[in-house]
Amino acid sequence: MTRKQRRSVLIGMCLAVLGVAVGLVLFSLEDSIVFFYSPSDVAEKKIKPGQRIRIGGLVEEGSVRRGVNTTVEFTVTDTAKTIAVRFTGVLPDLFREGQGVIAEGRLSADGFFVAESVLAKHDENYMPPEVAEALQKQGVWRGKQAADKPK
Repeated sequence: MTRKQRRSVLIGMCLAVLGVAVGLVLFSLEDSIVFFYSPSDVAEKKIKPGQRIRIGGLVEEGSVRRGVNTTVEFTVTDTAKTIAVRFTGVLPDLFREGQGVIAEGRLSADGFFVAESVLAKHDENYMPPEVAEALQKQGVWRGKQAADKPK
């Protein structure tokens, strides 16, 4: 074998090992990778029950219902579509109707989104980037310009 051929074989083997390593990492992280969706995306893409996702949008006015113990049901909307969310646990202090929220969990077979965690915005100007982008596409949220307008 010539020197050039040995170098080519070595480079090929290194690329193959690197490819296998990347494949193994992605396979092992498959359950940890969580994608963000708006309620419209969930309806369009027909997400299957049991898949772990994050949804975001605004908590719909008048939709928060307290259940037994710490169970809360509410609706998340992007003004085009809505999705019902069920969460058992302590909600963030800043959680309220009309505010931006991100919920992480799984869709259940009965149509509810069963949230394992709920994140609320932390000040009056903050909106999670994914939620802001989805709401801007809908023409609902305009970012800092909307907060600067007099009421």
